[in-house]
Amino acid sequence: MKIRLFKPSVGEEELASIKDSFDSAWLGLGPKVAEFERQWSRYVGSQESVGVNSCTAALHLALSAYRFPEGKKVLVPALTFAATAMAALYNRLIPVFVDIDEHTLGLDLADLERKYDKDCVAVMPVHFGGHPVPMDNLVSWAKARGLKVIEDCAHSAGGKYKGKTLGTWGDIGCYSFEEKKCMTTGDGGMISSDDAELLKPLRHSRWIGINKDTWERYEEYQLGQPDVNSWYYEISDIGYKYNMNDLMASIGLVQLGKLDRMNRRREEIIGQYTAGIQGLTKVTSAIPYDLHDSSYWAFVVRVQERERFIAAMQARGIATGVHYMPLPMQPLFMKYASENPVATRIWRELVTLPLFPDLTPEEVEYVISAVQAYQ
Repeated sequence: MKIRLFKPSVGEEELASIKDSFDSAWLGLGPKVAEFERQWSRYVGSQESVGVNSCTAALHLALSAYRFPEGKKVLVPALTFAATAMAALYNRLIPVFVDIDEHTLGLDLADLERKYDKDCVAVMPVHFGGHPVPMDNLVSWAKARGLKVIEDCAHSAGGKYKGKTLGTWGDIGCYSFEEKKCMTTGDGGMISSDDAELLKPLRHSRWIGINKDTWERYEEYQLGQPDVNSWYYEISDIGYKYNMNDLMASIGLVQLGKLDRMNRRREEIIGQYTAGIQGLTKVTSAIPYDLHDSSYWAFVVRVQERERFIAAMQARGIATGVHYMPLPMQPLFMKYASENPVATRIWRELVTLPLFPDLTPEEVEYVISAVQAYQ
């Protein structure tokens, strides 16, 4: 067999939705983006959402909403995708790398307290692999210190913690719809918050800083009072080309309808995986997978002799991945490095195995048998 690591679950429904956008001849930022934003807000239970072209853009804009003074600090996990810490640099802020919890791979709350000082203005928890950070404890800790909480939910679309949707615990939630994630728009992301006024300027920021995007001006002309000056707009602040478009949203609207089912299918597969590797000494689950209202994007194991394990999987046609190298080890972030002993040790044991909704029962059993054979 040849088994991919990730694969988007898309089909005829997504194609039909794309065709609808083709037929309307509106492919850019338009009505489907607006509808996707409304439906996403209803789904997660937030007051407002803004569609963008990636979670990287979402994180950048989310931090920018507060206009923190240059040189202030943002607490981020040492083990995460680069975009989390990049958001701080984009805003001329300093990333402070916090060690990870050995069991969950999320932020270590004890190290968070050690790394905190009066120059910190925000904390960006990442639900690693989809496993929730204990947000009740983190939000309480952050509020007591006057910190803003921006949830990096790139790995966790649709998951809940203690009955509350991930991304709605903090001040702002940022989601990824990149092709490998829980649901996809090809690329894409979303910013959500209960503070609609906070997000309002971000609609301008995602569209070059223009105060009325093309669709707004079109609606004003077609549905309002036609005016020869309906073309007029203003730019009062710096902006970016970060907008989602209607092609992406047309896929997202269909994917959102499938999201719960896809998350449940991932739970089934993870349940089989964890049962299949139970009792093994050289391969163990990296995260205490809680298969209830979850949104696990990846199945990660800890292995002895990682390179040998990866080679053994390759020999059987099974794709693997490593998520991630600790960011302070990357040249760009070395000058911000601090002591993160758990992340530095554990990442060398981590391997990601195939996980996507369209994995067949035969493929799941094939992966399990290959892992069980590793000696």
